[in-house]
Parts: sequence; C-alpha cells; structure tokens
Amino acid sequence: MNKVNYQKLLDTTLEQLRTEKNVPKLLLHSCCAPCSSYVIEYLSDYFYITVFYYNPNIDEQEEYLKRAKEQKVLIEQMPTKYPVKFIEGAYDVKSYTQMARPLADQQEGGTRCFLCYHMRLQKTAEMAKIQDFNYFATTLTISPLKNANKLNEIGEILQEKYQVAYLYSDFKKKEGYKRSTQLSVAYNLYRQDYCGCSYSKQNLKN
Repeated sequence: MNKVNYQKLLDTTLEQLRTEKNVPKLLLHSCCAPCSSYVIEYLSDYFYITVFYYNPNIDEQEEYLKRAKEQKVLIEQMPTKYPVKFIEGAYDVKSYTQMARPLADQQEGGTRCFLCYHMRLQKTAEMAKIQDFNYFATTLTISPLKNANKLNEIGEILQEKYQVAYLYSDFKKKEGYKRSTQLSVAYNLYRQDYCGCSYSKQNLKN
C-alpha cells in the first residue's frame, strides 16, 4: 500500500483556494503555542483561523492554564494577513483519565495516544459542525513524536461523520518543526518537554 503524501494534499487544497480567491473558515485544534506558531504563520494567508485549545490530556490544571495563556499571547502578538481568533475548550481531564487508565501499560505512541488523538479531533469536528466552519485541522502533525498518518486517518473518518472538510497535513514537512522552534524563540514562548499527560511525563523519567 502506497504511503499518502499529506503535504502534497495540503498543497493542492491551498493552491485551489488561491486560484478561486476563496478564504474559508478553519477551526484549528492546537496543543500548544509553539506547535501552532508555524501552522498559524503558514495557513493564515489562506484561512480565517480560529484556534481551538482543547487538551484534556494535560494532567495538571496549572500546566493547562499556562499553555492556554501562551497560546493567547502568541495570537495577540503574531501578525497575520487575516485575523486569528481563539476558543478555549473545557478542561475535561476526567474524560481523558477514564479513557486512558485501562491502557496505562501501553507504550507512548500506541493505542492510548491514538485514542487521545481521536478525543481531541472529535471535539474539534463537533465544534466545527456546530459553528459552521468550512474546515477543521490539528497542529499535532507538526510534532516528530506524533503519528501524522494516524492523525490524518482519524480526521478523514471524522469529516465523513460530521460533514465538515478535514484539512490534511503533515506540518513537520518543509522544515515546519524547525520553523516552530525558531518562532518559539522569537516570541519567547514556553516550550514544554512532554505532551501533557502523566504517562508522557513519566516517560521522561525513564
């Protein structure tokens, strides 16, 4: 089975929007300000972006709020062609914990992580449907530690369920991850060293 080039799919969509001179509304799920920095810079020439900060996997509320604050500061400071808005989802760590606890022994990057992807992308798709967005997407594909193929597979399933177009991506391509680190320095962003859940935190210690 041939591997899908998600960056090429994104390029095709952006070229179509450019040709049609169409500027749709995008609900962009964001895990944190550093990961979103490049994605906002990249996509804000093509979309009216609303950043949706929804991350029930973050184990400590203080950490959750710190990342949310950094996200808002970045949006306020970053110049974009079209205005960028912000929506903060509920801090629903209980739902994440109930999902993840039976999979506590799973290694990082396995089934537990995939279900976490689905939880966050499903909430994004629901929000996109309710608020009449044209597209939804996630910044998670920028991370070298995240499975971009699985994220895009989930997004494709959810676009069928909610009838909102999913924006395919592999934002680490075109040196996107490198650019996010540069922007993090430029905007003096807090850059965490774990995804947010207690399992990834424990993995740092091992």
